Amino acid sequence: MTLQPAFASAVHDAQHAFRRLLKAMSEPGVIVALPQLKHSWPPLNAATTSVLLTLANSDTPLWIANALDNDLLRQNLRFHTQAPLLDTPHQALFAIADSTLNHQQLSALPVGQPLNAESSATLILQLPALSGGRMLRLTGPGIQEERMIAPLLPECITDELTDRPHSFPSGIDVILTCGERMLAIPRTILVEVC
Repeated sequence: MTLQPAFASAVHDAQHAFRRLLKAMSEPGVIVALPQLKHSWPPLNAATTSVLLTLANSDTPLWIANALDNDLLRQNLRFHTQAPLLDTPHQALFAIADSTLNHQQLSALPVGQPLNAESSATLILQLPALSGGRMLRLTGPGIQEERMIAPLLPECITDELTDRPHSFPSGIDVILTCGERMLAIPRTILVEVC
C-alpha cells in the first residue's frame, strides 16, 4: 500500500478549496480552479481529489463508479477522509464517476425527499473537457440572467439536467471536474439545451 499525499497544509488548503467550492455552487456554471493540490489520486484528477478532501468524511457514504475504482484509491479515501465506501450508489451522499456513467447508475443515486432533501447525492463527474460539448443555458439562483456552458457531458447527465425528473428540493447536485478546474450545477438550476 502506497498512500498518496493530501493537502500540504491540511487546514489552510481545505479552507481555500471550500471557498472555491462555495463560489462554484453559488455561481452555477462559473469555472473555478482548485490549484493547491500537488498530486491527485489516480485515476482521479486534482479537482475531484480536492473536492473529496474538502467535503468527504465519516458521515458521507461514497460510491465510486467501476471505471474509476481501484484499491489504491479506496485506501487513500479511507485514510484521508474516513468516508464509508459503498459498492452501489443507492445510499451514497457523494458519487464519483466519469463519462462512462449510464442511466441505470445515475437513476440509482438518492434524490432525497421534500422533508429531507439533505439525503440526496452530489455527483462529482470527471470529464475530458469543460468546453466543446453541447451548449447549455443555465438560469436560476446565483445567475443574474443566464449563463452558457458547453461541457462534454454523457447523454444521461444532459437528460437528467434538462428534464429534472424530481421536484425541488429533491434531486442531485452535480460538480463537473477536469484537471484542476470545476464547475457546479446545483439542483436549483434550470438547464436548457440551446
